[in-house]
Amino acid sequence: MSRKLFGTDGIRGVANEKLTPELAFQLGQSAGRLVAERGERKVVIGRDTRRSGPMLGAALAAGFCSVGVDADSVGIAPTAAISYLVRTGDYALGAVISASHNPAPDNGIKFFATDGRKLADHDEESIEAHLGQAISDRPTGSQIGRLSQPLGALEAYVEFLRAASPDLSGRRFCVDGSHGAAFSIFPALLKELGADVLTVGCHPDGDNINARCGATHPETIQEFAAANEADLGIAFDGDADRAVFSDTRGRLINGDRTIAIWARHQKDRGKLSPAVVVGTVMSNGGFDHFMSEQGITLERADVGDKYVAQRIADTGAHIGGEQSGHLIFPQHGPTGDGLMTALELLRVLCESGKSSVELFDQYEAWPQLLLNLKVARKEGWESNPTIQEGLTVAATELGGDGRVNVRASGTQPILRLMVEASEATVRDAVAARLEGLLLRELGGEIYSRVDLTHALGD
Repeated sequence: MSRKLFGTDGIRGVANEKLTPELAFQLGQSAGRLVAERGERKVVIGRDTRRSGPMLGAALAAGFCSVGVDADSVGIAPTAAISYLVRTGDYALGAVISASHNPAPDNGIKFFATDGRKLADHDEESIEAHLGQAISDRPTGSQIGRLSQPLGALEAYVEFLRAASPDLSGRRFCVDGSHGAAFSIFPALLKELGADVLTVGCHPDGDNINARCGATHPETIQEFAAANEADLGIAFDGDADRAVFSDTRGRLINGDRTIAIWARHQKDRGKLSPAVVVGTVMSNGGFDHFMSEQGITLERADVGDKYVAQRIADTGAHIGGEQSGHLIFPQHGPTGDGLMTALELLRVLCESGKSSVELFDQYEAWPQLLLNLKVARKEGWESNPTIQEGLTVAATELGGDGRVNVRASGTQPILRLMVEASEATVRDAVAARLEGLLLRELGGEIYSRVDLTHALGD
């Protein structure tokens, strides 16, 4: 069977409209039965700062308890903290209530298996298949699950971060918490490590998560870091599985550049074996060229953290991620962790003795353009001979100094055309020609045009 509710990152929708407490309760019951069938009886639940989080969390926990599964609710926690707790504690399942970088009215539920990875597709399918089914043998008395709110539950995760942290005495950092899950935990850790910390986006009210701040609005941290002459600016998204940065001059350090900085530093220290990093089909050609110059191979995965994670596993790479700042360090954990990403970049800053400006200036990004084309006929573009001929001609013209990527949106009638070249004039000429070709063959219009050269491409 195919999944109807679960997407690539759990279930998401407008809270109390698509994602209702009734659905959350049923998800708790169904996931709880999956846990119980395996002889387990304990799960851990965390959430971000959205107004709807406690409502959905209470319903989800009630569903677990109603089928005899204990639930530890740890409150506001980064997604990676739940991944850490479920893989190191005595939990059979982890649940995160968050819509990540989505706006405040949205919310989501995603589950983590005992290895800290997102739940496998077949388990999500099983949860969907049993939603709302009657329970004939309801537990009673002492067999009902217990809901607990353990004090200090996140301290183990904080200690995990602390163990990976450099001494930051005498340094100044700006942190944008996106009014989300990292708003308190990360500034407190930096201060403990000796840093001077200035914050923005660290006053959640339930309705302001991701609002004109955080990793999806990096201009906020760029301006804030530059104005305060910070050694580095750090911005998370709502559930803190992403992190992007700003140098002292207010220039964006996206996922590509973070990978490049970290990988070169590790290679120079003889600590990058194999000399491989994982990016995506959207990773910038300038990044790819720079890695090649350092003797490091860039392996490209499809867009999506599960594809990046699989490519990391296939290659043995020690880092991989997307331009958006969703990075995975497999030596620390199997999922994106914005807090650990920040600490790894801070370690490079300290060990290299270089400023964030010097680290930024290691390479120039190639001019990169993304055209979103709203087309009348999305299906069949791959087999259209005229389109394929045009793409072949473009690839020949660009040679080794550029690249074209076309992919269809999974949810909208949109084709995404990405063109990059070492020269902006060449990029623009090729993009204009392919844009015209695709619209003539498929019908439609330009939906949006985004210059990705110094942006977040995913």
